[in-house]
Amino acid sequence: MFRQLTPSILVSPQISVADVEQARAQGVTVIINNRPDDEEPGQVNGAEIEAAAKAAGIAYAAVPVAHGGFAPWQLDGMAAALAQAGEGKILAYCRSGTRSTLLWALTRARAGDHPAALTEQAASAGYDVTPVRQIMDALAAN
Repeated sequence: MFRQLTPSILVSPQISVADVEQARAQGVTVIINNRPDDEEPGQVNGAEIEAAAKAAGIAYAAVPVAHGGFAPWQLDGMAAALAQAGEGKILAYCRSGTRSTLLWALTRARAGDHPAALTEQAASAGYDVTPVRQIMDALAAN
């Protein structure tokens, strides 16, 4: 269920409370929720995942991304959450894993990672960053 972008970054569709234990067993030390609460009926809300994460000794961050696009505050939030991991792994999730992957790619491009390498990493995990590739290039150029 978890897809690997890098050795330390995993992304996933919506997780359940039970998935938190699986994440801990795989070395996850930070869970990043990129999904707004109540996006669809029956979705597990962030507070439930946060409580399960804290009970498992995993840090939790919420950087919700709606379908309208990405804002600088979201890149800042993702960068701060990524910095929390230390030696552990990070699991970011949303409805399908796509928004988490796109936000990760934008954040890493802004930090100086090469957009072509980020594009390959995302593709190897089954995600397409084409919708934000021009923005990645612009961020990397700054």
